[in-house]
Amino acid sequence: MTSQPSPTGGDADARMWSRLTALHAHVESRLATALQRRHGLGLSEYRALGLLAEAPKGELRMQDLAAGLGLNQSSVTRLVARLHAADFTYRDSCPDDKRGVYTVITATGRARHEEARTTYRETLTASLDEAAADTADIAAVLTAARGALA
Repeated sequence: MTSQPSPTGGDADARMWSRLTALHAHVESRLATALQRRHGLGLSEYRALGLLAEAPKGELRMQDLAAGLGLNQSSVTRLVARLHAADFTYRDSCPDDKRGVYTVITATGRARHEEARTTYRETLTASLDEAAADTADIAAVLTAARGALA
């Protein structure tokens, strides 16, 4: 599959990408701060609990959790250790493959994720709205993205 070059060119794409990565960094920072202050959760912890809460039986293999979070195996192992220490998850062995390990969300983990969900959503919307108010081209991108997903 070949693609056609962008009509805007490399410089415009580089500027657009720079703005989008700055927007991403701003939003991620706001989310991380709000979740930590209000719920004692890191952003990766919140997202891990969300993936587990949505998974069948509330469990995922470690490698599936890592893939869903975009983390390497070492990072997800440390993350799961923190979740386990907080009683948000527990480990379970895979009945089909004794080498496989599942991470399973607990009732405490589900409750913490549910408590934090409103904070996450409100902070996300506020951060995006602030960015849109500050920069017209970001406002246009966000309007188009929100419209495409509505």
